[in-house]
Amino acid sequence: MGPRGVAKSTLARGLAEILPQQQKQHPFVTLPLNTTEEMLVGTLNLEQILTDRSVVFQPGLLAKAHQGVLYVDEVNLLNDSLVDLLLDVAASGVNLVERDGISHSHESRFVLLGTMNPDEGELRPQLLDRFGFAIELESTPSAAERVEIVKRRQQFDNDPAAFVAQYETQQGILRDKIQSARLLLPQVNCSDSLRMLIAQRCLDANVDGVRADLVWLRGALAHAALNGRQEVEQEDVLAVEELVLCHRRQADSNKMPPAPPPFQRPMATPNNQQSNDTDSSGSGRNEHDETGAGDWGGMQPQQQQLCAEDKLNVGRLMMSLNGGCRSGSQSPSETRRKGRQQRMYQGINWSETLRQSAGHWPLPKLIPRLITTQRPRLHMVMLDASASMVGGHWFARAKAIVRSIAARAYHERHYFMLLGFGNGQVLTHLNKRRAPKELASLLDGLEAGGGTPLHTVLVKAAKEAQRYMRQEPATDQAYYLITDGRSKLSVKGMQLPGSTWVIDVESSAVKRGRGPQIAQELQAQYIAASELLV
Repeated sequence: MGPRGVAKSTLARGLAEILPQQQKQHPFVTLPLNTTEEMLVGTLNLEQILTDRSVVFQPGLLAKAHQGVLYVDEVNLLNDSLVDLLLDVAASGVNLVERDGISHSHESRFVLLGTMNPDEGELRPQLLDRFGFAIELESTPSAAERVEIVKRRQQFDNDPAAFVAQYETQQGILRDKIQSARLLLPQVNCSDSLRMLIAQRCLDANVDGVRADLVWLRGALAHAALNGRQEVEQEDVLAVEELVLCHRRQADSNKMPPAPPPFQRPMATPNNQQSNDTDSSGSGRNEHDETGAGDWGGMQPQQQQLCAEDKLNVGRLMMSLNGGCRSGSQSPSETRRKGRQQRMYQGINWSETLRQSAGHWPLPKLIPRLITTQRPRLHMVMLDASASMVGGHWFARAKAIVRSIAARAYHERHYFMLLGFGNGQVLTHLNKRRAPKELASLLDGLEAGGGTPLHTVLVKAAKEAQRYMRQEPATDQAYYLITDGRSKLSVKGMQLPGSTWVIDVESSAVKRGRGPQIAQELQAQYIAASELLV
């Protein structure tokens, strides 16, 4: 894992050069991002069908990678349907193919190797945990290292064969060392005291399950074998610790997360005092005033824990996607159906093609295989964390709504993002990722204070939306502005590119907030938080 340009792919492909010499027994297979299910699992042999009309299975990448390495570049961008197939085969070691009128199975045991840039999206937790080890790379080489990297690249470009020959002796020694370690591995033992050390470190890291313990033990055994020892020592355990915990370590759910930086009231200057950027009320308050000054700017940030007693039903918020709730041109069921699924053609449906040919040759028509997949969906929540939210425990109720939206998104395997606006700033509390299973600890640690930078958070949400649409144009997007509406700043003319909800948590008998007006200005659906209570 690491940013662009740190040679992740080069490092991964270099592994092929140090595998044992019997390349047929230990293949190195690359899985491209444009791989189809047929390419991965296998399909009918088209040549055999066309020549002698016989039905013969043609192996896919899973068969080719058996007893070797299956490498996926940008593994976090891999299609969900392919991820599901990889999870099934990785768990069972068997690839079962039942399609196009054939039923075939074969062994498929391989080392799964992936590279990814976390800035382009996180990996599904189910697949992430399948990786025994992980390495995080940084993009901060020293000046001397950068010079050496460029020199070596120049040497390779000028004469690749000569460059590779320089390191053949070193790589040969490494291959022999690995082969010796493989022969020694069955004889390596680990004491109970070191097993207890592994277990305790896993508990301290708050990892899920015991897969971390298993791969840690195997890593320690392998490290000892690589160093020619038949007994695992503490240095072997510590040598692989970060490889095991790097992608599994979790914050302790019993500990509060660090509080956000304290709010500081901005200094008054002639520029912000005389600004002509007034709001719709004519009060003369500008965007700078909205973020820090005014009635609430002088209050210290305060915490409120979630309303545990509130039972919320957010299903209504998940119905309209991709602009359907604004247009009013589709029924909720039609919008749901269109938002959840996309239909696409993938390959040839040979079973149906042969059936419809009725024995005619050549084949009169090829029938494409139509598949239905779930469209990616992003839920972006904007949580008002201004000081006015503290009154009446509105902030606590707002947090409960956030948690309910995230829980629903988690069960439906959607993406989730959380922005907080208040305390004079807009903070990204949770960047775009698969919706987390639990948010209570993070939400309980959030504080409310300062003014309401409403305009700023909407601008940020729109920019994030544009960025994600460039990455995944087919993404359905839903936006939830959770606020008490205590902002005089007009947002008329602003619009988010998806279904937008304004959830008003103000429950005063006489409303001072502008929740309904904000919803109207954003062309969004308005709902009072009380309507979500079961």
